Amino acid sequence: MLKALVLSPLLAAGIIGIFGRRWSERLIAVIGCSSVGLSMLLAVRVVFGELWSRPPEQRVIWEPFFSWIASGPLRVEWGFHLDALSGVYILFVTFVGFWIHVFAVGYMRGDSGYARFFAYMNLFMFMMLVLVLADNFLVMFVGWEGVGLCSYLLIGHYFDRAYAASAAKKAFIVNRIGDFGFALGVILIFATFGTLRFSEVMGAIAARFPEPEALGEIGLLTTIALLLFVGATGKSAQIPLHVWLPDAMAGPTPVSALIHAATMVTAGVYMVARCSELYARSLTALFVIAVIGGVTALLAATIGLAQWNIKKVLAYSTISQLGYMFLACGAGAFSAAIFHVVTHAFFKALLFLGAGSVIVALHHEEDMRRMGGLKRVMPLTYGTMLCGWLAIAGLPPFAGFFSKDEILWRTWTSPVLPEPWGRLLWAISWATAILTAAYMTRLIVLTFEGEERFARHAEGHRLVPRESPPVMTIPLLVLAVLSVGGGWMGLSEAYTGGRIANGFEQFVRPALVRVPLHSDPLRMAAEEPGHGMELGLAAVTTLAVLAALIWARRFYRRDPLRPAPRLLQNKYYVDEIYAALLVRPIVRGSSVLLWKVFDVALIDGAVNGVASAVAACAAVLRRMQTGLVRSYLVMILIGALIVLGYFVFVGSRLPAR
Repeated sequence: MLKALVLSPLLAAGIIGIFGRRWSERLIAVIGCSSVGLSMLLAVRVVFGELWSRPPEQRVIWEPFFSWIASGPLRVEWGFHLDALSGVYILFVTFVGFWIHVFAVGYMRGDSGYARFFAYMNLFMFMMLVLVLADNFLVMFVGWEGVGLCSYLLIGHYFDRAYAASAAKKAFIVNRIGDFGFALGVILIFATFGTLRFSEVMGAIAARFPEPEALGEIGLLTTIALLLFVGATGKSAQIPLHVWLPDAMAGPTPVSALIHAATMVTAGVYMVARCSELYARSLTALFVIAVIGGVTALLAATIGLAQWNIKKVLAYSTISQLGYMFLACGAGAFSAAIFHVVTHAFFKALLFLGAGSVIVALHHEEDMRRMGGLKRVMPLTYGTMLCGWLAIAGLPPFAGFFSKDEILWRTWTSPVLPEPWGRLLWAISWATAILTAAYMTRLIVLTFEGEERFARHAEGHRLVPRESPPVMTIPLLVLAVLSVGGGWMGLSEAYTGGRIANGFEQFVRPALVRVPLHSDPLRMAAEEPGHGMELGLAAVTTLAVLAALIWARRFYRRDPLRPAPRLLQNKYYVDEIYAALLVRPIVRGSSVLLWKVFDVALIDGAVNGVASAVAACAAVLRRMQTGLVRSYLVMILIGALIVLGYFVFVGSRLPAR
């Protein structure tokens, strides 16, 4: 069943890629969507029919496929590993991916690359499923690189446009930087443990390293953990490798939704959670992850306040929300991080698809300064976007409230973060929640409220926006429902007074390590703040977010086009700094030193010099071949006289033997 689940999108990608150019859009859409729909149904069947029915400690299914590598001590089986963690992932990846495919049927209608687009989208789904179901690090690395390749292909879908091609290359190169660290980590794992299977590696870590490495200690486990996290930093767009994700908006909007909500950027969080046994034994790695996550969340939220492109606002929102997820991992709350991955998939897919609906209605206009007043002509898109807005802002009872509040609480009470870092990172994440409410309110006001600013198109033609067709609005409605009610699956015990356990945490807990290790449960229970403190902090956060929503709505309705500080508009000049320190020196060194000096002067000069020397010698020798017998006789005579002279004048002076 796992094989069919994974191979279904691959088979569709191959069929569409080979034959799609000759087929109608309807047939391509049916094949592309039905393959992902089949994977979704199989995921539901295997998780709830096979996994859920087992006792928690037995919720593991291993399905071998074939023997892949057998070379010396390296033995790699291509197999699939399903437990609670990968089960959660295949459920939301296939579910959200299916509705994004359905939306894309309408969004991409009439596109010249329709078949190519759906072939790459299905290949993207296959690679993500390989990544999350991989039995070992090497198979995971195949999926890891595969989603990077597919993101490059899809971001550059409009390859005839310079900015899209440039954005695709930027995403590919930045991710290769992160993947280099990930590859080094995998090599070090094999060199240390002699295996790459997750179960064997984590079992060896638990047996050989019963105590975690202390904060500030850079031991073997910390080195491995940080190398792997370099890969996660690139894949999930965390500082300093976050610069590719906003530019990835050059691709079609369904691609943005798939990358941000269901596939690529969540891979880094999955990898850290999958290796929770490793990360729990390195307090240094956990601290680094928490700090990078917290700082990324805050800085990305401030940049989101200053962007005019509707998709780039959502892109920086994704970077910020991913920062929340890594903050939870760094605090040791791996289940809270995965819970936010799931809820974020619902409301971020909704927001991106809603933005896509607006973009289509405005003839692919993405600048919010040329929008406004759309709620009157697009009520369904507006209503669903409101659900996504309130969900990402974190107001109850929307999904984002429960997962974000869980992360805030786990950060406040983290047993692995040193004091006062737990409280400081909580304050950073709390401020980020307020900023999130502000920039998302700005997006809603500039797009849907106020006066119409789209009266005339750039070419002077009158724009008449209309609501999107059902093939695009039905996915919005489905995702809106989940954005409203999807958070109840992870309801904290504080809201029931401890009478009802957190269902989501109970399900994924067997696949994750408990943090801290070897602690006294009774002592921890005595020291941990009670449910009253958790409810109090949640109330404070909710009131602050609500106040930010009200203030931002009034502020941006009064002055919607007010420019933000230049520092935020230019994204803290990170791209400019990278261009000055890295890009331009590399380009200049390549064009001057490597090309003009090394390639042209040395290599070409040496090759051309040899050719010129041979040609010169040939020119001299060619003059000796005149074709006249008299000339040849004269040269023979001259040669004979030279030889005779040598023997007469030189040979006579040689000593006699």
